[in-house]
Amino acid sequence: MKKKIQIDDDAQLAAMGHKAELKRNFSTLSMLGLAFAILNSWTALSASLNLSLPSGGSTSVVWGLITAGICNLCMAASLAEFLSAYPTAGGQYHWVAVSWEKWVPILSWITGWINVAGWVALVATGGLLGSQLILGVISLMHPTYEAQRWHQFLIYIAYNVVAFVINAFMNSALPWVTRAAFIWSITGFAIISITVLACSSPHFNSGDFVFREFINQTGWPDGIAWLLGLLQGGLGVTGFDAVAHMIEEIPNASIEGPKIMVTCVGIGTFTGAVFLIVLLFVPGDIDDIINSSAGPLLQILDNATKNHAGAICLLIDGGLPASRFFAKVHKKLGLPLNALCLSTILVIIFGCIFLGSSSAFNAIISSSVVALDLSYGMPIVVNCLRGRKMLPERPWSLPSGLAWTANIISLVYIILTTVLFLFPPELPVTGSNMNYCVAAFGIVLVISVFQWIVDGRKNFTGPRVNLDGLAQGVPVGEAPLEFSSEEKVAK
Repeated sequence: MKKKIQIDDDAQLAAMGHKAELKRNFSTLSMLGLAFAILNSWTALSASLNLSLPSGGSTSVVWGLITAGICNLCMAASLAEFLSAYPTAGGQYHWVAVSWEKWVPILSWITGWINVAGWVALVATGGLLGSQLILGVISLMHPTYEAQRWHQFLIYIAYNVVAFVINAFMNSALPWVTRAAFIWSITGFAIISITVLACSSPHFNSGDFVFREFINQTGWPDGIAWLLGLLQGGLGVTGFDAVAHMIEEIPNASIEGPKIMVTCVGIGTFTGAVFLIVLLFVPGDIDDIINSSAGPLLQILDNATKNHAGAICLLIDGGLPASRFFAKVHKKLGLPLNALCLSTILVIIFGCIFLGSSSAFNAIISSSVVALDLSYGMPIVVNCLRGRKMLPERPWSLPSGLAWTANIISLVYIILTTVLFLFPPELPVTGSNMNYCVAAFGIVLVISVFQWIVDGRKNFTGPRVNLDGLAQGVPVGEAPLEFSSEEKVAK
C-alpha cells in the first residue's frame, strides 16, 4: 500500500529556497479552465487547418492530431511527476536540478531560456491566430478586400495590448474568467459541432475522405509532408506547462497540479479530434478551402451554414538579464508587472516576422512548439539518464514500466519534431518562404550565451533544492529566505 504523503504547499517552496508571494486564489476548476484556455485545442486546431491540409490532407488533420495528442499525453504525464515533487512556478527550469550537481547551473540556464522563448512564441501564436481570423472575417464579408501584412501586424499589436491590460489590471478576476472560459469553450464546442452537422445534413463528405484523403501541395516527399503536418496537432496540445507556471496560485498543489496537467491535454485531444472530424464532414471543394482568402475554418463554416453572418457568429463563439527587476511582484496588483511588460514587448517584436516573411505563420508556430517541447524534454532526459531515481517520494507518480514508456515516447517525439519543424513548409525554398524559426533560435542562442559569459557563469547557481528535506516535507532551503520586517513580526 502506498504511503500517504502530506506536504504543506509553502513548506515545499521553502525547501526550494523560495517564499510564497502569490495568493492561492485559483480552484482546481479555475486552473483547469486556465490550462484549457491556453491550450484552446479545438479552436487552435481549427484555426490552423492551413498548416496540415496542404501537408497531408485529412489524414494529417485527424491522425496527425491523434499522434501528437498521445505523445503530448506522455510528456504531460512525465512532467506531472516533476510537478508533484517540485510544485514551483519555475517548472522545467527547476526540475533539471535532478541532474549532476556541477551541471545544474548551465542546464537550468539553457532550459529557462528555451522555455521563455517558447512562451513568447506561443503568446505570439495567440495574437497570430486572432488577427488572422479577424482578417478572415473581413475577407468573407468583403471579397474584394486584399489583406496586407501590415494590416495583420497592427491587429496583432492591438490584440496583445488588450491582453496585457486584462492580465495586469484584472488579475483578481482571472480565476472567474478562466472558469467561465472553460465552461463556455466546452459548451461552444458542442453547440458549433451540432449546428455545423445539422446545417450540412444530409450532404456530407464520405468517411473515406475524412479519414483517408491524402493531399501534398508542399513539394516535399509524401512521408515528409505528412510529418510536417504534425505541426498543427503539436500546436493544439502544447503549452500544458502553464499549470506549472501558475502552480503557486492553487492550494494542494502537489496533488491537484499533476491531475490538471494531464487532464487538460486529454480533454484538448478529444475535443480537438471530434471537432476536426466534424469540420471535415462538411461538403466543399478541398482546394477552394485551402486557398480561401477567409481561411479554411471560416470557409468550412460558410459552406455549412450557407450564410456569411452565420459562419461569423459560430466563429466568435532568474536566468534573464535583470531577473530581480523582472521577477519583482507588484505590491498593489499582486503580480510581476515588470515581467508582464517585458513579455508583451518581446511578443510584439517577435511579430515583426509578419512584415518580412510569407511563411511567418509556420515560423512562429514552429518556434513555439519546438522551444516548448525542448524545455519539456530537458528534465525528462536528465531523469532517464539518472535511472529515474532522483525524484523524491511524491503524491503523484506513474508505475515504473509505464513511466519509462511515457518518457521514451516523449523523447523520440521531441527529437523527431525538433528537426522536422525547422524545415521550410514548402519547396522550392526562397528567402520569403523559408522557416525563420531557425533564425529566431539563433538570436535566442546568441543572447543567452552572451549573457552566460558576461554574468551567468559567475553569479548564477541554479535553483536551490533540498531533496532530503523536500522528500520528508521539511521546510528547509539551502539558502536563507528573505522576509520583510512585517513578515518577521507576524512569524
